[in-house]
Parts: sequence; structure tokens; C-alpha cells
Amino acid sequence: MPASHPSIAHCLSLMDEHAMLSNIRRHSFAVARVAERVHSRLARTVKTDDLPPRQLVIAGALLHDIAKTPCLQNHCDHAEVGARICEQHGLFEVAEIVGEHVRLRRYDLQRYQRGSFLAKELIFYADKRIVHDAIVSLDERLEYILARYGRGDPDTLARIRMNFDNCRNLESSLCAAAGQNPDELLEKIALTPYDTVAP
Repeated sequence: MPASHPSIAHCLSLMDEHAMLSNIRRHSFAVARVAERVHSRLARTVKTDDLPPRQLVIAGALLHDIAKTPCLQNHCDHAEVGARICEQHGLFEVAEIVGEHVRLRRYDLQRYQRGSFLAKELIFYADKRIVHDAIVSLDERLEYILARYGRGDPDTLARIRMNFDNCRNLESSLCAAAGQNPDELLEKIALTPYDTVAP
């Protein structure tokens, strides 16, 4: 069975295998860089036991949109389909991340306030800080999501706003744990692509 924490080379190979479009690949690289940065900031201030493995964070971020390309055409749930793809490759920890990158099933504010975070929470947050392949605030990302997916439906719009309220609470805890504000957390980050020689 493949390792739970796939290498960057393995992730890039899966992107190729599943015909990930170049714009989605760039978005995935950006999300991975943000998640990696948040992880590194937290690693300075919180106990190692309260952080997920760096390799799992990067892999989960790189593969979070693994099903986005086919779902653009088939209108399927790309988080759900992506989780199944990862499971088919034996990547069960990554599958959980992919399945919850749009909306976490549970928010544990008490754990966040203790400075303890899971990989899926870092990727959920990182994805909410990126539009296409650019870093934005949560407010900017919310406006983009409302316009693109809200469809003017009051229930959908309310669910999206609630999801972002939860993400704001997570952001507050991440920033408190790292001792930085949201801008400082991602200051001077380079959203460069990953390559096969990276660890």
C-alpha cells in the first residue's frame, strides 16, 4: 500500500494522471505554499505534537482539487470525488483532507485555542486565502465564492457565509497561536510551483 504521506513527486504524478488543468494546478501550488507557510509559522510557537506532519499538509494541499477538472464538466462534488480518488490510491489521510477542504465537518474551537490543529484545517484555511493563484483576504475570497456559487439562493448564500464565519474563527486561532496577524502570517510568501526534486 502506498505511503499515507505521498511525496511531492507522487502528487505531481497524480495531477498528471488525472489531467489537472494548468490553472487548477497553479491554484493547488498556491494553496500548498500558503498551507506550508502557516505550518512553518505555527512550528515556531506550538508543540510538535499539536501539528500535523509537514509532508501531509503539502500533499493534502497539492491534491485538494484533484477532481476539479472532471467536475467542471460533470458538475459533481469535487471534494467528495477527490476523496474517493485518493482512497483508490491508498491515500486515506489525504482523502480526509480532500473531502473536507470546502467545508469542515467539525470545528473544535477549544482545541484551536490550545494551539492544536489538523492538516485538514490548515488546508481548509489556505484554500480560503487563495482566489485562482493569488493570496486574498477571507472577505475577498467570500465575495468571490458568493458571486460564483451563491446563485442568488438565500439558503446557499447563508451556508457560504456561515462557512466563512467558521473560517474566520479558525484564522483567529491560527494567528493567535503563531503570534501574527493574517497579513504577517503570509508576508513575503513566494507562490512558486513545486517540482519533483523537492522533498
